[in-house]
Amino acid sequence: MVLLAVSFIAGVLTVLAPCILPLLPVIVGGSINGGTSIRRAVTVTVSLAVSVIAFTLLIKASTVLIAVPQSFWNWFSGGIVIVFGLITLYPRAWEKLPFLAKASMSSNKLLSAGYKKQSFLGDMLVGAALGPVFSTCSPTYFLVLAAVLPESITLGLVYLVAYSLGLSLALLVIAFIGQRIVEQAGVAVDPSGWFKKILGVLFLVVGLAIISGADKALQVKILDAGFFDVTKIEQKLLELVPTGAPSQKKSESAPKLAGPSETGPLTPEEKRRAFQSAPEIGPAQGYVNTDGKPITLAELRGKVVLLDIWTYSCINCQRTLPHVTGWYEKYKDQGLEIIGVHTPEFAFERVQKNVEEATRRFNIEYPVILDNEYITWDAYGNRYWPRKYLIDIDGFIVYDHIGEGAYEETERAIQKALAERNERLGMTGAISSELSALATTGEPKSRIMRSPEVYFGADRNRYLANGARGVRGPQTFSLPESLSLNNLYLGGKWDITEEAAQTLGASHIVFKYRAKDVYIVAGSDNGVDIRVYNDDVLVKTLTIQAAKLYELVSNAAHGEHVLRIEVSGRGLDAYTFTFG
Repeated sequence: MVLLAVSFIAGVLTVLAPCILPLLPVIVGGSINGGTSIRRAVTVTVSLAVSVIAFTLLIKASTVLIAVPQSFWNWFSGGIVIVFGLITLYPRAWEKLPFLAKASMSSNKLLSAGYKKQSFLGDMLVGAALGPVFSTCSPTYFLVLAAVLPESITLGLVYLVAYSLGLSLALLVIAFIGQRIVEQAGVAVDPSGWFKKILGVLFLVVGLAIISGADKALQVKILDAGFFDVTKIEQKLLELVPTGAPSQKKSESAPKLAGPSETGPLTPEEKRRAFQSAPEIGPAQGYVNTDGKPITLAELRGKVVLLDIWTYSCINCQRTLPHVTGWYEKYKDQGLEIIGVHTPEFAFERVQKNVEEATRRFNIEYPVILDNEYITWDAYGNRYWPRKYLIDIDGFIVYDHIGEGAYEETERAIQKALAERNERLGMTGAISSELSALATTGEPKSRIMRSPEVYFGADRNRYLANGARGVRGPQTFSLPESLSLNNLYLGGKWDITEEAAQTLGASHIVFKYRAKDVYIVAGSDNGVDIRVYNDDVLVKTLTIQAAKLYELVSNAAHGEHVLRIEVSGRGLDAYTFTFG
């Protein structure tokens, strides 16, 4: 209930945030264009709210639009706003355009006619056009998107509606005040008057700003000037939300597990008292290496199953894959089945073709399910990448390991579970006790003290040292003179989203780390060049394009170094640093 109230208040406060200010001319102007009326104001603001909700759900609760670049929506929304600006500037000339006269089925004709006649369709499109480019600076909005929606669509929708209701009501008040001012001045009557021309020009300016990204630049200037910083108020409100709020994933369903030394020769009834049954996997949002067919634990009963929860851009996951694929090759004909549960950490990891490419790159031949909605992740009460659960012939989880390492221990557990299966099924032939070559040589580098994984997005940028953590939206950063170990420093203008930080121009990243190897998960819609310096020595130049893991530095030995990255221009999406 507290988060519901905070969501509503956050919607009201967002009207004062830099992310909404550049859009106010369209929202207010759309509500008074063609004459003042409460109906128009309500239609425009409600359409904006519905558009925000619908677009949010499409992006966050499904994979329908995940592959569509943000630039498309900038052109789409900016184009619609520009069309309305031209209609407002040239209402009579617009009707005489040949393509409008001939194309009776054209949506442009519907737009122009509907808007001129002050129809519901025209008013609705003014508000709806802004949904795809609506970028809130609200921590509460992010909390709903990043935490509540993945766990509960219903609860997330309730909070999202509360947020949008607060936003709509605040915008409606502003639009109503604007109407009264215009009405008193008597300037909105003449459809070809100077007021309409100014309004049309404003529409054109906003539309071009959306397409070019200038609206983001304006947000940066507003923030630089120190105005409208409402996020601090919101963060104070969020402190009122109890730690046990529904936004936190449930952990009470986590299985009770034991290592291989505890299993012993137990009967199924004894196991039932000692271990928890493995929850069913899925339903998944895609399947790889199964010919598109679903796969379940129920159909594999009688086999030993190793569940490997991973995601393809995670370096820790990548380092375990040679062991996992080796176990599959060695034991698949002896009763072992491996299922990769691909639970995405970032949005681009939800795309099936990206996962399929990763399975080919890492030589994964066992089935992989796409756990985009965190169904299996939550069923097991998991919180980590990677994680492995070993399920025996009776469907009990008899072994669990988090992270890298323990390869010898894990393979011993597999051998023990397979040996029990042979005995139970009366099968001849012993399971080899010989370990894979990697098992004794592939201990994790994590035993050495190294820098932690560092996130750039607002949801987890707790190592950001020269900016406000957890704050979304355009921001300007200045690099300090001195650096602290394991602190992230940004330089230049960045747009901070929930998952990533995107450059808005030439920028810098500086990080003082302790490790041997450094990797970055990054991407760019149009490609962007970076120069990588290690201790002020240029080590490589990279073109970042596909969203994936890139190796930045590989030192001869583990040690303490300073990483500096020069980004040539706008469009780099930086997600996370990982270290080896």
